[in-house]
Amino acid sequence: MYVQNWRLWVRLHEKGGKRHEMPCHHNLETYLQAFIDGCGLAGDPKGFLFRTIGRGTEKLTETPLPQANAYAKIRRRAAAAKIQTKIGNHTFRATGITAYLRNGGTLENAAASASPDEVKQLQLLSSRERGVVGS
Repeated sequence: MYVQNWRLWVRLHEKGGKRHEMPCHHNLETYLQAFIDGCGLAGDPKGFLFRTIGRGTEKLTETPLPQANAYAKIRRRAAAAKIQTKIGNHTFRATGITAYLRNGGTLENAAASASPDEVKQLQLLSSRERGVVGS
């Protein structure tokens, strides 16, 4: 996370070593700041946001949380909430993009936060909503 033009941005590390930088929604800024303060991460601005917990210590380590562990946690939380639909890490990005578009966001800006496969889906969805067939 970093501040640019008075706005909080996040830097996501994706598959293949890609970095994806994007501005935070104001609610996300609030949630992230509360998380950072609550976990005591403010003193380590270059450290990983999501970390493992040390065995027997119940304290965060400096080791990043592996993707498989994040996925397992999402699945556990979904099961606990009685959500039967298979969801994963990308579900949240898709939900965010959908909310952005429904609130008047542009397809071009939505595509900036989407993966190449998601851009194709966005274009298909957009053409369906406009009533364009065969696009």
